[in-house]
Amino acid sequence: MEALARVNSGYQHGYGNDPETEAAKAALRELFEAPEAEVFLMPGGTAANALVLGTLVQPWQAVYCSGLAHIHVDECNAPEFYTGGAKLVAAVPGDRITPEALKKAWAFWDTGDVHQPFGGALSVTNTTERGNTYTLDELKTLFDLAKGRGLAVHLDGARFANAVARLGCTPAEMSWKIGADAVVFGGTKNGCMAVEAVIFFDPEKARGLPFRRMRSGHLLSKHRYLAAQMNAYVADGLWLDLARTANATCASVVDGLTALGVTIETETPANMIYFRLPLRVHEALLAKGAVYYHMPEPGDGPDASVRARLVCDWNLSEEAVQRFLDLVKSEI
Repeated sequence: MEALARVNSGYQHGYGNDPETEAAKAALRELFEAPEAEVFLMPGGTAANALVLGTLVQPWQAVYCSGLAHIHVDECNAPEFYTGGAKLVAAVPGDRITPEALKKAWAFWDTGDVHQPFGGALSVTNTTERGNTYTLDELKTLFDLAKGRGLAVHLDGARFANAVARLGCTPAEMSWKIGADAVVFGGTKNGCMAVEAVIFFDPEKARGLPFRRMRSGHLLSKHRYLAAQMNAYVADGLWLDLARTANATCASVVDGLTALGVTIETETPANMIYFRLPLRVHEALLAKGAVYYHMPEPGDGPDASVRARLVCDWNLSEEAVQRFLDLVKSEI
């Protein structure tokens, strides 16, 4: 907020032709150890993902992803729209793609038959939509397979910082050093008001994105407000500090719920978990004011249960966590 207020005075050129934007691009190139990278700022993750894929693939191609990928179930066909109709192929029903599942999907879809789409890109999310985190070796295996078939690789990093914090790696080690062509470096889910950075490590592959961004209405005239957020986010490692704090809070929630006998369904969490509660406990918690995302499931009787999601951010206090755990304890 201080950064936004700072750029809210004086005169600066619009549409990204300002010193603040140049500084943000330079900071991100340094952070990713990629001095030649093309960097673009976007106001939201849906636009960022969709425009990256629109730049990487042709309308007659396929984008392989997980069945729970944000591009597949949460972006209202924006990727299909901005790619001109490229097909999204869910290689697995869950949140984590495996090499075996990817090969099986290719065997069915990517046959070279003119009646079917052929492979254009692989899209992977880290940390995933179920809160799990791929290891670097797991990512590299998938990326190598994709490269071997001539596919581009898109990394959806809405929670990029949380994955880096959990893995103890660098941004470069989780992106271009293992084969990613384009990364969405998320800010909004880690403390920013509204900004994501799109990073193409090969400038040639980014040539169409500036035009797609303008054509879609996502090039902001007062671009400095995006850049100011990103500069403050990256400066002095704030992005990583915030992610570490969120991850640590989530770890305390996991420990607390596990001690109470609650089933945690997320195997390798960063700052988000899915857990399961008996229906009666869930209903009692809601009645007492607990708020969390939950998915109703069919069934009743003594064994009925509810799957729920908790996301911890940089601003969640220890007191709030303890209040929630105490409330669960009172109903278990």
